[in-house]
Amino acid sequence: MAVRIRLARHGKKNFAFFHIVVADSHAPRDGRFIEEIGLYNPNTNPATIQVDNEKALKWMMNGAQPSETCRRILSYKGVLLKKHLQEGVRKGAISQEVADQRWNAWFEEKQSKVDRKKSDLDQDERSARKAAAEAEAKVNEARATEIATRKAEEARAAAEAAAKAQEAESTPATETPESPEAAENQAAE
Repeated sequence: MAVRIRLARHGKKNFAFFHIVVADSHAPRDGRFIEEIGLYNPNTNPATIQVDNEKALKWMMNGAQPSETCRRILSYKGVLLKKHLQEGVRKGAISQEVADQRWNAWFEEKQSKVDRKKSDLDQDERSARKAAAEAEAKVNEARATEIATRKAEEARAAAEAAAKAQEAESTPATETPESPEAAENQAAE
């Protein structure tokens, strides 16, 4: 029986996440598996990867072959490096302490890179929110200026209209005939 380490798809359409499973190579993709060794969620930034390194290493040392995607995931998590170091220990090229020391140094470097990426993403998000708030403040200020200008124009127009009305009331109305016929009619009365 050929054993593969591969992904089993779960989730909904356009929002998939995957279980990392050890399965017979003849079993269907989402079908029967031997053991689940982790999760992979590409929907987050950075992608969420949870792998039981010891189980994955045990299966790889026993001959399980990872798929291309799983090979990349296991390499990212350091399982392939650990396998390489364990084979060196088994052959006598290095001691177990040296292998552990090399793996721990690699793991710390990798963890610092991931933490740096997360902090950069957080900082970018904060700066984007700050820029959006500043842009919104500028728009609000422009609107407030426009509203104040419009109200000042309306107040000035109302003051002019009131002044004209007051002027019209204060001037005496003189009777002027509108037409010669109207003047004749008034005279006849």
